[in-house]
Amino acid sequence: MTVETNLPDQQNGLELNAEVVRELLVHFVRDESKNAGFEKGVVGVSGGVDSAVSAYLTAEALGKDHTIAVIMPYKTSNPKSVEDAQLVVQKLGLRSELVDISQMVDAFCDRWKVTDKVRRGNAMSRMRMIVLYDISARERALVIGTSNKTELMVGYGTLFGDTASAINPIGDLYKTQVWQLARALGVPQNIVDKTPTADLWEGQSDEAELGFTYSRLDSLLYRLVDERRNDEELGKLGFEPEIVARVKTLIQKSQFKRRPPLIAKVSYRTVNVDFRYARDWGT
Repeated sequence: MTVETNLPDQQNGLELNAEVVRELLVHFVRDESKNAGFEKGVVGVSGGVDSAVSAYLTAEALGKDHTIAVIMPYKTSNPKSVEDAQLVVQKLGLRSELVDISQMVDAFCDRWKVTDKVRRGNAMSRMRMIVLYDISARERALVIGTSNKTELMVGYGTLFGDTASAINPIGDLYKTQVWQLARALGVPQNIVDKTPTADLWEGQSDEAELGFTYSRLDSLLYRLVDERRNDEELGKLGFEPEIVARVKTLIQKSQFKRRPPLIAKVSYRTVNVDFRYARDWGT
């Protein structure tokens, strides 16, 4: 069960101008793909709202014939997830592939006796990214990200798994904002309304694992991250000190997931330290 707190439900600051954001993100996918020399995108479509939104944006930006949707169930995945993923494919008229990752995951986990469900979940997530990047190489298509800002800020994702991508159109949208955009894009209502889950094991729920509803967590994150409110201000807004401390700790401990690998500086111009020119700068 999701732990209920006294976090306020008010969402001031989180409301989107969905049409403006839609146009911005479509241009982002189109322009960044072109800048990198690609005309196609590949999206792992899980049946959830985040991947559905990324698929809708990619199809609008690059065209349905240039968008490859990949559905990658594991043997314990909820069959409804596959149905919802196929519904997205059908609605958009996308090219699609279904790749069952069960044998790949089991071969690794059985060989190394991986029984812990979190470790197995990480293996599933990374196996899916192996599939996406292989199809990316085959099709010469960019891998399009599906992680939202809420997950990225609190580290709720697998490094080099579901958080990996070439470009990510929804990474600056909190989960509640992804839902708003999904409605504007016409994502099927049952996908928008379903309980958020990574579907890595039976009965998994994002909000139960996080300990917060997305609505309440986003309300705190917006004020903490975007508005840069201090603890005193957050307390006056009704946020409990222990909840603020817990979320701040999640943000701090997951910083390594949000940055490229840190490179030790030895030379005069070190990649990602001094050498940060745009890729089309010329040198």
